[in-house]
Amino acid sequence: MSGESEDFTEAVISVLEALQPGEVIAYGEVATEAGYPGAARAVGNLLRTVPGLPWWRVVNAAGRLAPRNEKEQAQLLRTEGVRVVNGRVRPQE
Repeated sequence: MSGESEDFTEAVISVLEALQPGEVIAYGEVATEAGYPGAARAVGNLLRTVPGLPWWRVVNAAGRLAPRNEKEQAQLLRTEGVRVVNGRVRPQE
């Protein structure tokens, strides 16, 4: 793994580990907060390859859940008090 790749991984992990239960963030926001704006897709790829990360707290910019794991992600988010309707995160009413 190259140094830049390791730096990216560490920065993304740091952002994700700072999330509290019930907090949701978009892939692009993770990338920006990690110091890599425009790397939203790379964040998604990382979430699929690094075990133990709170992947369920990351959605797309429109609030949609991950298509591959939508049911599991919705269930995990709901256990944290996040409102999910039709595959999207919704503000609490």
